[in-house]
Amino acid sequence: MIQYLFLALLFVGIYGLLSSKNLIKMLISLNLLELGLNLFIISIGYVKGGNAPIITLESVSNYVDPLPQALVLTAIVIGFGTTALGLAFIRKVYFEKGSIEIDEIRGGSDD
Repeated sequence: MIQYLFLALLFVGIYGLLSSKNLIKMLISLNLLELGLNLFIISIGYVKGGNAPIITLESVSNYVDPLPQALVLTAIVIGFGTTALGLAFIRKVYFEKGSIEIDEIRGGSDD
């Protein structure tokens, strides 16, 4: 049930990416999308009452799948790198063009 909340967060990120003209807002929307996706993947991999998949002398049949956790950990690192690179690009664009609005960077159409 909580997966719907995470999907809503993902869709808010997509909406922000599609509707925003500000580069900083677009980067924040990308981070929201990533956060929603990561939380959704973690929630899908959760098993209530599950144990860590470690071999012990006791026999346990209800294990938690470690793959989603590993994927999300990798996605967090990649997301951090993407955010840092995006901020560096936005800074470069601001110093060269004097704005972070997409319409002003393109030159805008003065019809």
